[in-house]
Amino acid sequence: MIELVQVEKQFEGQVVVHPLSLIIKEGEFLTLLGPSGCGKTTILRMIAGFEQPSKGNIILDGHDVTDDPPNLRDLNLVFQHYALFPHMTVEENIAFGLKMKKVPKDQQIARVAEAVQMTQLTALTSRYPHQLSGGQQQRVAIARAIVNRPKVLLLDEPLGALDLQLRKNLQTELKHLQRTLGITFVYVTHDQEEAMMLSDRIVIMNNGQVEQIGTPKEIYATPQTLFAATFIGENNIFTSPEGLYAVRPEKLRPQRNLENANKIGIIQDIMYMGNVHKLIVELQQDDMQTAMSVTIALDLSDEESWQVGERIGVNWNPKDEVVI
Repeated sequence: MIELVQVEKQFEGQVVVHPLSLIIKEGEFLTLLGPSGCGKTTILRMIAGFEQPSKGNIILDGHDVTDDPPNLRDLNLVFQHYALFPHMTVEENIAFGLKMKKVPKDQQIARVAEAVQMTQLTALTSRYPHQLSGGQQQRVAIARAIVNRPKVLLLDEPLGALDLQLRKNLQTELKHLQRTLGITFVYVTHDQEEAMMLSDRIVIMNNGQVEQIGTPKEIYATPQTLFAATFIGENNIFTSPEGLYAVRPEKLRPQRNLENANKIGIIQDIMYMGNVHKLIVELQQDDMQTAMSVTIALDLSDEESWQVGERIGVNWNPKDEVVI
């Protein structure tokens, strides 16, 4: 559906997106994930046509749209700040794009009704934006985008301004909506959990470069770079003569028997976090001067009474080591 061919972006001689080639499949939910300023929004704006690539080409559904203005590209963009028209009702906001395209009135009514139903706004169509909550406004912005039936929906941190519980609810709705519509979604976020939950594939960005592209499972289980290993979920990074390797906290096992332990350390902290219990253990280092802490996620069936200050062994299966 979208192909980026060696797309690069420079601002005033500074490279903000290094040459990037990427194929986004039809009906895919692809997320650009990374910290603020890593170039993910710039990529989205280049796909939308709001930014011009310094080099490279953008292909949309087989057509080169690199030089086309945004209104000639068959896609819609949903922003973090919803940009609703304050003087229009929900229904008028959603219908606005169809009016501009001079879609026949009966089709407008049918398509607005469909979009309203999909985004669960049926009871709110006659309200104005100031009478809506943040989550309701966001749903209006999404309805306004999907009513045009674009080939691609671009979403730039669309849930960023919402509180945690509402975000969780809307994440589920978004995923369901995307599956129902079958539209290709390109989603920008810096929230790792959100990316893991929603995406078919994730592109991890850092300093304008791609660190890794893969499914949530691939990225969690086999991170390829140090940044990818530490940006998605918690990780323990160890040094060996061959280089670095990572072991996830849930793969580490504490043991009172110090013999046969991979490492020995002292419990610095115990965290009870409802569904997860964690031990923070400072390892004894033979060869390194700097102390190193690791996090162990305990199995919920672990009934041991671990104590802060206790000296324990830390073990793991060599197959759980991921070379970075």
